[in-house]
Amino acid sequence: MATYGESSKRRLATCNDNMQEVFKDVIQVVDNSILVGHRSEADQTAAYASGNSKVKWPNSKHNSQPSRAVDAAPYPIDWAPLPKENELKHWDRNDLLRWAKQYCRFHYLAGVVLGVGFVKGIHIRWGGDWDEDDDFSDQTFDDLVHFEEVEDEA
Repeated sequence: MATYGESSKRRLATCNDNMQEVFKDVIQVVDNSILVGHRSEADQTAAYASGNSKVKWPNSKHNSQPSRAVDAAPYPIDWAPLPKENELKHWDRNDLLRWAKQYCRFHYLAGVVLGVGFVKGIHIRWGGDWDEDDDFSDQTFDDLVHFEEVEDEA
């Protein structure tokens, strides 16, 4: 059975109890690494500047203490560059299959995270389906590693 390494444990410890509870169950089902929990002002500014975040400090759920967001990725993952849309025709079949298999692993992880959250009564939104309509093609910003707790209105 998979377990989190020390870096993942440290990062997960910066998150609120609900996110910790969800991911402690997720690791029982699918091996993954916690990439980011809480993000400092400097880290959030860098994430925004690089295009890895669409919000400035302090508006990300990563910025609260404890964090209400987690970035997690399947483990291990092949982080080889992904093709740009206009480059796909130049990739051979093996490259495309490798890329597709890695991409699918993010969706699999997301399904487990969302399912565990649902069973626990914790509403999680995934960065691959921001509007939560189960249509993955209508996203303008894919953040496949991002999971955040949503406070449901009573």
